[in-house]
Amino acid sequence: MVTVPSRNVAICLFVILLCFASVPLFGDKYFVKLALRAIIFSIFAMSLDLLIGYTGLVSFGHAAFFGLGAYIVHLVSPVDESLNLFICLSLTLGLTAVAASIIGAFSVRTKGVYFIMVTLAFAQMMFYFFFNWPGAGGSDGAFIFFKPALKFGDLTVIDLDDGHTLYFFSLFAWVACYILLIFVLRSPFGQVIQGIKINEHRMQGLGYDTYLYKLVSFVIAGTIAGFAGFLFACIDGFVSPGLLGWRESGIAMVMVILGGQGTLFGALLGSVGFHGMEEIFREPAITGVIAEHWQILMGIFVICVVLFLKNGLSALITRFDSKAGEDV
Repeated sequence: MVTVPSRNVAICLFVILLCFASVPLFGDKYFVKLALRAIIFSIFAMSLDLLIGYTGLVSFGHAAFFGLGAYIVHLVSPVDESLNLFICLSLTLGLTAVAASIIGAFSVRTKGVYFIMVTLAFAQMMFYFFFNWPGAGGSDGAFIFFKPALKFGDLTVIDLDDGHTLYFFSLFAWVACYILLIFVLRSPFGQVIQGIKINEHRMQGLGYDTYLYKLVSFVIAGTIAGFAGFLFACIDGFVSPGLLGWRESGIAMVMVILGGQGTLFGALLGSVGFHGMEEIFREPAITGVIAEHWQILMGIFVICVVLFLKNGLSALITRFDSKAGEDV
């Protein structure tokens, strides 16, 4: 059952968010961008956790919506001026939701390894579509020359071309997505999809249309992933077919497992852990000559977390909590 975040979780999240909020004040441009990537990928991983951790749907093609969201920003943005933020965001979320509805309508009819393969197949189809489409830059990718902005006449309220504005907008977006998913999972709909994960046949016996519930969950997760892609496209103003590939889906899945599936806040821990350890392992001053093969160290790190922590990095918080047996 999903509850209000416990005391330890709330304190931990507050400290982490406070640290993130202070990065632009004390960190240089490189670390600001690194922290921004961690925030955006945590939103991406959190959307996948809704499927894996709560609905019981293991998708290996979730990057299709992440990359699609990024490409929509490129396709709808003019080459000579900034598009209105509300219009750009609405188009991104709307079109991503439509794509998730179409893909989900077919994928949710399958189960287990077949669901994994169908989602992967759809993602690869989209990957090769953008890879071979000259209008979207083809294999070379494409630039977004003017990022979305919110303006009222000559007054610019939000300009995502400004690094600090994009950073705090993304940080606020993470909080908003987390709160939104908490409410979704505490609702009757959320209770049903969690019941489907535990025993779908029993939920069907109680009269629930499990196909419809899983489809709605799939659409919500895909839309949030598209929102993460929207934010990612605004970092460097560049999109490429790689954003839709299986590698990005695998990274999101690793973050979910690393942070702790079925926790939501674990997505943030997994993203911070993944990006943080990657930077440490790639630093020659720390790991020496093996820095060239940092993936080996990353693999060992992930294996150790999975073997010795019951539910990923989130176990470091919940193990000292009186509510350790409850999901958050």
